[in-house]
Amino acid sequence: MAGRTYPLAPKAVAHVETRYRRIVTEIPVPESLPILEELRAYEPQSMSGQPPVVWDRAEGCQVHDRWGNTWLDWSSGVLVTNAGHAHPLVREAIIRQAQHGLIHNYCFPSELRARLARALVEAGPEGIDKAFLLTTGSEATECAIKLSRARGLRIAGPAKSVIVSFEGAFHGRTLGAQQAGGIPALKEWIVNLDPGFAQVPFPDGFRCEDTGFDAFERSLAEQGIGGQDVAAVMMETYLGGGASFAPAEYVQRLREWTRRHDALLVLDEVQAGFGRTGTFWGFEHYGIVPDLICCGKGISSGMPLSAVLGRAEVMDRFEPGSMTSTHTGNPVCVAAALAGIEAIRRDGLVERARAVGQGLHAGLAKVAERFTNRTGAVHGRGMVAGVHVTRPGSKEPDGELAFDIVGACVERGLLMFAPVGLGGATVKICPPLVTEEDAVREGVSVFEEAVASVVQ
Repeated sequence: MAGRTYPLAPKAVAHVETRYRRIVTEIPVPESLPILEELRAYEPQSMSGQPPVVWDRAEGCQVHDRWGNTWLDWSSGVLVTNAGHAHPLVREAIIRQAQHGLIHNYCFPSELRARLARALVEAGPEGIDKAFLLTTGSEATECAIKLSRARGLRIAGPAKSVIVSFEGAFHGRTLGAQQAGGIPALKEWIVNLDPGFAQVPFPDGFRCEDTGFDAFERSLAEQGIGGQDVAAVMMETYLGGGASFAPAEYVQRLREWTRRHDALLVLDEVQAGFGRTGTFWGFEHYGIVPDLICCGKGISSGMPLSAVLGRAEVMDRFEPGSMTSTHTGNPVCVAAALAGIEAIRRDGLVERARAVGQGLHAGLAKVAERFTNRTGAVHGRGMVAGVHVTRPGSKEPDGELAFDIVGACVERGLLMFAPVGLGGATVKICPPLVTEEDAVREGVSVFEEAVASVVQ
């Protein structure tokens, strides 16, 4: 149900008062309507798809408005606040850097940028030599495409330029990122698609039941693509729209295939990195090391920053001055990232995501079992999950029901962003990694209540 907006008519809802949630007004709050209406008047309508909650401040795993309401956050601001909202280390680092007096320096050297580049390389697996700092996940995936094609051109000429990605994938909203993405509706505006992008089925075991690697090779052959044509295979560590992982054996065979055909393996970790899945890097679940890593979102727990990590042989392809970015390594964002990474490590948030995530998934599995006729699958690991909402007795996505589930959760003080994935029918669940076990249990209970309220 992509394109649907939540109504602005205030609705009386039950008052809520718990340790993590407080709802004491109608939803949306009547006093918030002028703000919401102003946004709808002056912003593109594309910005009006989220539940009508006007954020005032956020801390840890909670979001507050100005009118006394508090939500338990299951959005992480779209998988950004891994270390929690406004983590003290992050907030102090931002304030300290702003007060220091340097808030922009383009590509001129800075000590902070050097520290973060080194920290990212040292956090990466063996074989990762360099880090290029950018601002958004889309910019990171665009850069990976650029590096991949440049390498293909250098080693084999223009014929080795195909970027293979996966159906259903989301790599960003810019031109190249959307062509690498696997959602046809998002590419209609491009009209003249680059024939050097190709998609193959993603082996999630639900929408695509064939999880064998032979399906990858078969799909390429059906499209007339040989290994000699492929510059890179780009893969989300988990399919973002559904929180769906591929089988480890599949990805290990993919790693072997790319080596055999001298193609790069690019892992899009923008949603998966920095502890989200219960490992520092999401690809650790597969037991492989990619050639390029795209990361962002949780890298700073709140500030716009992304990065591409890779081998020097790939990263050093362009001459000085020919691969830069205006806001690369912005000092305030870098300070936040250094503090955010420190917080994730110091507070044991990777381990917490793994341990608390087990309870999250166990609870969601019980909810799915209760409503098995409407919840086709629950995917994910650690502190990310995707509840695939379906029409009765089928795998057909039910975007309307998913939309109503999110709305019912928000009315009860559990905050999530609008459904995503195929047909807008996946309820994405991604609490900050600081979320405690009792908060997760409360959230699962509220989620079950919300599902029951709209299903029955």
